[in-house]
Parts: sequence; C-alpha cells; structure tokens
Amino acid sequence: MLSQRLKYAYFPGCVAQGACRELYQSTHALTQALGIELIELKKAACCGSGTFKEDSQLLEDTVNARNIALAEELNLPLLTHCSTCQGVIGHVNERLQDCQHNNPAYVEQVNNLLHKEGCSPYQGSTEVKHLLYALVTDYGLEEISNRVTRKLSGLKCAAFYGCYLLRAQKLMPYDDPYNPVAMENVFRAVGATPIYYRGRTQCCGWPLSSYATTQSFQMAGMHIQDALANGADCLVTPCPLCHLNLDSRQPEVEKVIGQKLGLPVLHLPQLIALALGISPKELGLEKHIVSTKPVLEKLGF
Repeated sequence: MLSQRLKYAYFPGCVAQGACRELYQSTHALTQALGIELIELKKAACCGSGTFKEDSQLLEDTVNARNIALAEELNLPLLTHCSTCQGVIGHVNERLQDCQHNNPAYVEQVNNLLHKEGCSPYQGSTEVKHLLYALVTDYGLEEISNRVTRKLSGLKCAAFYGCYLLRAQKLMPYDDPYNPVAMENVFRAVGATPIYYRGRTQCCGWPLSSYATTQSFQMAGMHIQDALANGADCLVTPCPLCHLNLDSRQPEVEKVIGQKLGLPVLHLPQLIALALGISPKELGLEKHIVSTKPVLEKLGF
C-alpha cells in the first residue's frame, strides 16, 4: 500500500476540456479509483502547444511560468495528461530553472511581466509530470496491478507515445526517449499484451495538419497500418492531439491512403480504468469516432 495519498496540481489543458472531453472524464475516474487527489488549476492558460514561441520565446515562457506558479502556490507538482503540454511546460520549467543560475535577468524579466498582471512569480520550486510517469514512478506498477479487477488478457495494445513526451528533459529522466518502456510496462501491469511497431515513437502528423493535410494524414495512416500489421487490437496514446489525428480524423485518413483501417484509439487512462472495473460509459468510450466496440467485446463487456 502507498504510504501517503498522492496529490497534484492538475493542468487539464484545453483539448481535454473540448474535443477530447472523454480524456478529462476518464482521468477523473481513474485518479478517483486510485485514490489520487487532483486540485484543478482553474485559472491556468493554454500552454500554446509550441506555437507561442514561433512569435516569441518570452511569450511562451511567461504564459507557462504563470501556469507553473499556480502549482507552486499549492506547493504541488504540476500534473498533465497531455504529452504536448508536458513537452512545452516541462521545457519552460527546465529552461527557467537553468536561467535562475545562468541568466537571472531573464527570469526577472518574466516575473516582472507576471507582476504587472497581478500573478505570483515563478520560483522554480516544483516539477512538471505527465500522468503516465506519475503512475509509473509515484504510484507504482505493482500497486496498479494490485488494483486490477478485470485483467485485460488477450488485448494487444500498441503504444503511441507521440513526439512531445519523448523530447528528453534533464529533469525528467523517467524513460528512454529513443526506446521508451513506460507504456508497455503499464500494459503488462493491467494484463494486456504490448505490440511493438516502428511508428510508436514518431510524430502523429498533427502539427502538419493545418498546412499540409495530405502529408499529415499519410503519416497517421502509415502508423495505423504498421500497428495493424503487427497485430494490434488498439492504439493507446498519452496525448489528446495524437488522439485527434489518429481517431477523430481516421475516416479522412482512410480516404487519403485509400484503405479501410478501423483501429480503435484509446486514451491511456481509459485503458487502465477498464482494468480497474470502471464502466466504458463512465470513461466516455462511446464518444470516439472509431468504434471501441471490438476492444470491449474482446474484453467481454
């Protein structure tokens, strides 16, 4: 048993509160079942998903210094369930912590901007952690396995890490960015079988979708085809933006590549929560574009 209740400052991000509402829903269901307390940062702003720095690195750093400061006010780690948010906010935190030693004038510039808006200053006193790594390193795989009430035996799961989560941070040495194992270890902990395929650590194509749609969909289609060819029953991703390109746009992807796919794409907390006995309805599994019924039927729901 855990010696103390885990508690985090929860940064849900914007996609999970909009187009992927089922991620927000399933994260709450999972953490509640595991006894993890989330204090939602209601005043947090969008991390910018990497676009702010195209205009100004200072803009990205200031917006996300404020997000981090909201967690620091609570004296808690900032928890996100979005790989993109992890990549952006985590790197801002790392950059500003480095500047505290090597370029303090820059941190002062950021904090002066926050002060003008009545915001708390950035202190560099906390960490930014994705839900995946909170579960693996803080909660523990053994503890998750002990909570399983419905083993996902026979379900072949292909992890889709996406690119942001694997952009290594010195202060987040939880996995190997070139050969990650965290998601596959989670699959084993809940009784599922990991499927390995070439595209699991590559970009889903989402960043290209607004200006090179065909190439974006070709990229997504290649990954889905690869996972299917290796026997996957579903893709599982820790990133809602990856989910949008791989699930929500899968019918459009099929048209571009000229092939029927039909591979369900699950959010990571949905998969784990199923093994804890939480109902598919409570996890929003009926909200996906690609039907999750084949997965549920294989598991005996």
